[in-house]
Amino acid sequence: MINHKLQIVNNKGIKLQAYLELPANQKPNYFAVFAHCFTCSSTLNAVKNISRSLTNHGFGVLRFDFTGLGRSEGEFADSHFSANVDDLLAVNKFLNDHYKAPSLLIGHSLGGAAVLVAASKLDTIKAVATIGAPATIDHVKHLFSHDIDRIKDKGKVQVNIGGRPFQIDEEFVSDFDKTDLPSIVKHLRKPLLILHSPIDTIVGINNAEQLYHNAHHPKSFVSLDNADHLLSKTQDSQYVGNVIAAWADRYFEPVQNIMLDTDGEQLVAHLNLKENNFTTNIQTAKHSFIADEPASIGGDDFGPSPYDFLSAGLAACTVMTLKLYAERKQWDLQEVFVYITYSKKHSDDLMLDVEKPSRIDFLLKKLVFVGDLDDAQKQRLKTIASKCPVHKTLQTQTIIETEIIDI
Repeated sequence: MINHKLQIVNNKGIKLQAYLELPANQKPNYFAVFAHCFTCSSTLNAVKNISRSLTNHGFGVLRFDFTGLGRSEGEFADSHFSANVDDLLAVNKFLNDHYKAPSLLIGHSLGGAAVLVAASKLDTIKAVATIGAPATIDHVKHLFSHDIDRIKDKGKVQVNIGGRPFQIDEEFVSDFDKTDLPSIVKHLRKPLLILHSPIDTIVGINNAEQLYHNAHHPKSFVSLDNADHLLSKTQDSQYVGNVIAAWADRYFEPVQNIMLDTDGEQLVAHLNLKENNFTTNIQTAKHSFIADEPASIGGDDFGPSPYDFLSAGLAACTVMTLKLYAERKQWDLQEVFVYITYSKKHSDDLMLDVEKPSRIDFLLKKLVFVGDLDDAQKQRLKTIASKCPVHKTLQTQTIIETEIIDI
């Protein structure tokens, strides 16, 4: 995943902090915009996890901070609901001018309400997903309802929302009454995915029911069982991202991956050193995948390591070879598991008689067979496991020639 830090100027001249995340080493098929929850920011872990899940499915995702929040300019009092919608329209214009108009809007909590309104104003939006969104805009007023009388008297007061101090004024409060969200949802007529937790204590599950009731098909609902409003558990936000990506596939035309050309070879790997750390895109004639290094050695851990792929090749070849052999013998091999661990071991520890003792590459292969097999059959399968083509390749002398191609 590639992360670009951006500043987007809205229609009031306020600079919005934004991050554009792209699939590793490839152009996105489509763009999405993520609107964060009320008083949150684009750096919330849930926002980042959902964005990353979408980039893994080929989306470019722009997440940003609303006016007066996170690292965007402006005052929180200027971040009333209408301003949130205007910020979304500014972000849409930026993507349209510099990249490609977004076609998917995703909003969390009040951000969900904002993307519904923005989607009603943008013809390029093909689908909308909301997470824990309220069914009416004025729902959020309960967070500071006890201060509304003070606001009328003093004009501008400091309130406590979620344990944090914010300064708001009467315009901030009254703006929540200007938008008829139920009517907008009824007339939206775009694919809508509503995700909501049944135990959400901030925005109750009845809001999801009302949104779903008001919306026209195609509409979908997914229950986020046991998740809290902020999706504080990593597995919850990752699940949300994967669900949105899978759901969106139905409403977006598949785009052929033309990012890399193997130029007649079996495989090509590409690493853009200016944009990535170790994240490498790999392409065969029909398949693409990502390699990386773990965080422990300075990588971003966006994909398996090179040695993981080496072990994967050995494991995959082993199970396929065992399948073919067992089928030919008509043995009752129903499932097979192959566990591979790569390490370096000293020749002395392996009790090898070599001229110059040293540390050598060591692959440990463990087999698990499922089926009605006797000990003799299992031992024979163990022998066959050592005869798979990749196993043989790793144990024989291999010649590698390296050439330079001028481009």
